[in-house]
Amino acid sequence: MSLANKLSIFRILLVPGFVVALVYYRPGEGEALRYLAVGLFVIGVVTDAVDGYVARAENQATRLGAILDPAADKLFLVTAFLSLSLISTLPQQYRIPAWVPILVLSRDLIIVLGWVLIVLVKGDLTAIPSRLGKATTLFQMLTIVAFLLGLSMARPILWVAMVLTVLSGIGYLRRGNRLLNL
Repeated sequence: MSLANKLSIFRILLVPGFVVALVYYRPGEGEALRYLAVGLFVIGVVTDAVDGYVARAENQATRLGAILDPAADKLFLVTAFLSLSLISTLPQQYRIPAWVPILVLSRDLIIVLGWVLIVLVKGDLTAIPSRLGKATTLFQMLTIVAFLLGLSMARPILWVAMVLTVLSGIGYLRRGNRLLNL
């Protein structure tokens, strides 16, 4: 198994620790668990960048990696948005409105279902993220970190991330439509 794929699997394995840290975090009892959640999420972000670099630089791109890497991204991001929305013991400054994970999850489900449809119809397994999709992922990641740190700019970052989420979702729908109509 390639290093890039191992990093994707490692990122998936970080998700339960991230959730546990947030579930057991209580304000006023020390901030260690919240900072652990931030640390685990940042490690996930860094390993996302590193596994992509390693796959390209070391020519380790594989069919498994083409599935694992985006799956790890989506799992970590959707779980983070759901956690920051649904864990009621988190203080308000760390909470994200409920519509946010609904939007993020809806976009991701549409993308995945579209990809499956394209694979079934065309037999092509290649999924190439768009620049707008990469920008969306970046701003979604920044949103999670900004909320976990309680930054004053968390809400503006969230709005940028959500606008990008909608625009990239539309872009992927258009791209999928073109691929299916070739």
